This record gives sequence, structure tokens and C-alpha cells, in this order.
Amino acid sequence: MAEFLVQTGWLIPAYGLIGAIATLPWAAGLIRRTGQRPAAYINILMTLLALIHGTLAFEGIWGHGPRELTWDWFQIADLQLHISLELSVLSLGIVELVTGLSLLAQLFALGYMEKDWALGRFFGLMGFFEAAMSGVILSSSLFVSYSLLEMLTLSTYLLVGFWYAQPLVVTAARDAFLTKRIGDVLLLMGVIALSAFAGSLHFNDLYEWVKVANLTPAVATLLAIALIAGPTGKCAQFPLHLWLDEAMEGPNPASILRNSVVVTCGAYVLIRLQPIVVLSPTALTLLVAVGTVTAVGASLVAIAQIDIKRTLSYSTSAYLGLVFIAVGTEWPGVALMILLTHAIAKALLFMSAGAVIVTTNCQDLTEMGGLGRKMPATTVAFIVGSLGLVGLLPLGGFWGYRLGIDFLWGDRPALVVVFLLVNLLTALNLTRIFRLMFMGTAQPKTRRAPEVIWPMALPMVTLTVVTLAVPLVMQRLLLLPPLAYVNLTELLLLIASGAIGVSIGASIPLSKTLARSTRKPFRILQDLLAYDFYTEKLYRFTVVWVVEQLSLASNWFDRYIVDGLVNSIGLASLIGGESLKYSISGRSQGYLLTILVGVGLLGLLMTWTMW
Repeated sequence: MAEFLVQTGWLIPAYGLIGAIATLPWAAGLIRRTGQRPAAYINILMTLLALIHGTLAFEGIWGHGPRELTWDWFQIADLQLHISLELSVLSLGIVELVTGLSLLAQLFALGYMEKDWALGRFFGLMGFFEAAMSGVILSSSLFVSYSLLEMLTLSTYLLVGFWYAQPLVVTAARDAFLTKRIGDVLLLMGVIALSAFAGSLHFNDLYEWVKVANLTPAVATLLAIALIAGPTGKCAQFPLHLWLDEAMEGPNPASILRNSVVVTCGAYVLIRLQPIVVLSPTALTLLVAVGTVTAVGASLVAIAQIDIKRTLSYSTSAYLGLVFIAVGTEWPGVALMILLTHAIAKALLFMSAGAVIVTTNCQDLTEMGGLGRKMPATTVAFIVGSLGLVGLLPLGGFWGYRLGIDFLWGDRPALVVVFLLVNLLTALNLTRIFRLMFMGTAQPKTRRAPEVIWPMALPMVTLTVVTLAVPLVMQRLLLLPPLAYVNLTELLLLIASGAIGVSIGASIPLSKTLARSTRKPFRILQDLLAYDFYTEKLYRFTVVWVVEQLSLASNWFDRYIVDGLVNSIGLASLIGGESLKYSISGRSQGYLLTILVGVGLLGLLMTWTMW
């Protein structure tokens, strides 16, 4: 039985796709009498089947080597493309995380979107989302991974633009799609180049090719930059980071997955590509630089945000920046540890934020307060999610930070400072959010704020328990270090950075009546962080301006040069035809004479030329 479940592991990503297809009659409005709920139940059932199948396959493969499932898909000349999946303890473990969080997010969506008229369409998109994520994790071919990353880009566009009647939502979906497309196009270039260099896009074949690859430094650098561009867009890293902030216009249940496991999929592809990126030390340095800028910059920008979803989304970019640093310093184990612990804690934070939003119909932190007494389950969920995210003992986020600091302690002390600074700023930001949202006096929008209904409370409480149990699971999987190998200095510094962040967040004055400071220096700094260092305006006056000028030049050339040439030929033909019609006599003898004279002159010309 276990062998059968392993051999049919290809069904795990197919379950979500089957659920998405099965919801089409409701999404298209062909079935109306039953309402939209059956579509939701179908997708939840398919996700549950994927979770159960993945769990049994994980148990079946535990203690054994990875298993690969391959099917020939396309072959022409010497080009062979395969659909191949790799079932290993690591890949199945991450797929369990994806399907588990997808199941909880879909249960949460039952309550969050119970009054939405397009519930069937939303759950169909969630199934499509889940299928793409599971496929990316299980894929053992770069070709398949790229194809599924394109599915993720399309899913992001459709889910962000779900409420398409709102102009801001349409703009956010468009910007998210186009920003990701930049990274995807560069990644496609890298995929094509690798196919030509290595002759195969299978990851194991690529790892063997790397051992004998003979590329010039310039080619290796260009190839590596193209390969890391795709994950840079997917993980919302500088300079392709603005889309995640705008994507918060979409429904909250989709934001739960987007900020936890979707970015994990992009980072996982980067980890798979790391042995190839190593060919270029310049690309590794670029990874560290991009990760550092994003981690520190996004942590600072998050502090100045007043929209609860946006401030949490910037925190996501910051943590993925730490993952980029880990990959750039060739410590993929650190990257995986941060990814897994961050995904669980961030999903819980977005669930608690969604509970507050659906109760108060508000996302502005300056209009909240006093919810701690009114929503105890949500308050506990936010506290546990915050503790699981930052480096405070004993929850999962602490161990991810500790592992990264431990590996970087001797060789890269400056990056250790980056880790500690991000931990401090994250703790400060989460404490600030907690004070604004759950403490203080009730505001007009939070005076009547009951706890959420059970379809939302059940997954939130379940994920709270899971977050608390993460250290026990890590201990069971032998991921925690023995006490004899723990560096006490690192431990104290990490705990101190989190404690200092909490202390600053608890002591700084927070004004709800005055969002901006009256002091000009503070106001300038506040605006600088609130507007993301004016990155959008910088793009508008540089990249967008250049593209706009090129478009205007192309339009002028097309209108006056290309169209002018074509119109001139047409005008000449028209004038010639109008002129010739007056020399037409209607006599056939004259036509024959003209033909004979013309042919004779042509023959004479040719004879003279030959002579």
C-alpha cells in the first residue's frame, strides 16, 4: 500500500487542479440553485485528500532514498523534455506544509468570504494556486518548475484582481503580474541558455554538468543573474518587491498563502538552482547584496505602515531577504529552516489580521484599539504568531535565526549584524501593531467587535497549536542542535535583540489622532519609510520614463517613416493609375504595338549589356 501511494505521488498536485476544474460549473454560473458553497466543499475535500496522500507517501518514503517519477513529454531532434517529479523526505515535507496551510486557509475563507457572490470562482482559483505550488516543490526538472512558476504568476494575477470592480484592485493585479513577468522573462532566458549548455534541464543532470562546466566568467555571471531573477520577483526582493505590497488588495485568505508558502516556492527554486549559481562568485555577492538591502530596508519600511496587511507583507520581504543571504553564502540549510518557520508563523499572523479585518471592516491601525478583551482567540493567535516569527525562545523562528547566526559567526560578522537588526526591527514592528490593535481604548470601529465565527476560529486556533508545537516537531526530526553545541554568546545576542525590539515597541509613543509627526525631521523620515524610500517614484522617473520615451519614438517612426513609406507607394500608384487612364484608347492594335516595342527594347538592352 505504501509503495502504491508513493508511485501515485503525482496525484498530490493533481488534486488541487481537479478541484479547480470541478468548480467551473459554479464559477461560470451554470449551477445557481445550490448556491456557491458546494464548490468550496469540493476544493476543501480535494485539499484534504492531497494532505492525507502526502502524509502517507511521506511515511512510505521515510528512511528510504528519493523516488523519481518521469514521463516523456516532448522530443524533437536532440531536444527532450520530460515531466519529472522527485518524491523525497524534504520535498514531501514542504508539500505537506503547502497542503496543510492551503486547507486551513480554505477553511478560513469559508467564514471570511461567506457573503461573497463569487465564492465558487475564488475556491477554484485557490485550487489552481495549490496545484501550482505543490508541483513546483515536487518538480525535478527546471522546465517543469518554470512552467509551474508561470502558473503561480497567473494565479497571483487572478487572485489579486478577484474583486475586479474596484479600480485599485485592477491596478494592483496588473502591477503584480507585470513585475513578476520581468523576473520570469529573464529566468526563461536562463532556462534556454542552460538547455543549450548542458543539453538537459533535469536538476540532477544539471548538477553533473556543473562539475565539468567550462564557462567564461562573463557568461557564468549572466547565466546566474538570469536564473536568480525569477526567484527575485517571486520572493518580492529589491528591485522587484513592490508587487507584494500592492497584492494585499486581494482577499485575505489568498494573502495567507501568498505571504507564507507562495514565496517559499520561489525561494525553494532558488535553493535548487544554487549549485549552478555557484559558478559565478559575482552572482553570489549579488544575492547577498539584494538580500541585505531587502531585509533591512523592508524591515524599516514595515515600521512606518499603518495598513495591517501591508506592514506584514513588508515583513515577508524582509525574511525572504535573509533567505537570499543564506543562499548567497552557500548555506541552503539555513534558508530552508527560515522558510519553514516563517511560513507557519506568518500564516497565523495573517489569519489573526484577517479576523480583525472581517470583524471591524477596517485595515487602518490608527482606527483600531481595545480588541484584546473583545477578541481573545485572535489576540492569542497574534501573540503566538509574533513569538514564532521573531528570535525569542523557544518557538521556531528563534532556531532559524540561531542557525543562520551560528554559520555566519566566524566568516561574515557583518551579516550577523543584519540578522540581529532584522530580528530587532521585526519585534519592534509586531509590538507596535499589537499595541495599536489590541491595547488601549476602543475606537468607533472597534466598539462592537465580537470574536469571529467558527469556520475562521477553528483554523486559527489549530494553527496556533501547530506554531507552539513547531519546536517539538523540529526536535523529533533532529533539527535542533544539542545543548553542547550552542554558542552562549550568539544565544544571548539573539535574545537581547528580540527583547530590545519588544522594549522599544512597547515604550515609543503612538498617536492615533495624529498619524504624522509635527517635527519636520521626523516627518521627512516617516514619509521616506512610509513611501518605501520613494522607490515607485524613482522607477517612474527612470525606467518608466525611458520606456515611455522609447514608445513615443517607436510610435513616431511607425507613423511617419513606415506608414509614410507605405502611403507614398500607395499615392504614387494612385497618381500613376489616374494618369494612365487618359492614354487608354481601347484599340487592341495599340496595346500589341506597345507590348512589342517594350519587349524589343528590353531584348535590345539585354543584348547590348551582354555585348
